[in-house]
Amino acid sequence: MLMMGAFHVIQGLVALFQDTYYLVGSEGLVVQVDYTTWGWVHTILGAVVILAGVALLAGQMWARVVAIILAFASALVNIAFLGAYPLWSITMIAIDVLVIWAVSVHGKEMKAVSAGPSRATSDVE
Repeated sequence: MLMMGAFHVIQGLVALFQDTYYLVGSEGLVVQVDYTTWGWVHTILGAVVILAGVALLAGQMWARVVAIILAFASALVNIAFLGAYPLWSITMIAIDVLVIWAVSVHGKEMKAVSAGPSRATSDVE
């Protein structure tokens, strides 16, 4: 999540400061808005994803649900941004899918870590 958020921030800053970097003009995108708008969307989404990643690392259970929702939203944003930079967008979509899979499949480990050590062993010495 932290890496995905950082990539979104980088993508957003490039769209804000150097909009001629991308392959097509804003009229060639799926959602036809200027690159300044796309830059802000990516930057804000990246910051929110980074915050959710920090909460996920802290063991917050609500962050799992938020992480899946944000990864899905990130995939949708990158599908809409596919015309501007296809290789980067496909890479981001792949990372989104991996995040959804990892958070969904490995939730039991997170529960075990946040619950603390189990009291299954006795204190007999």
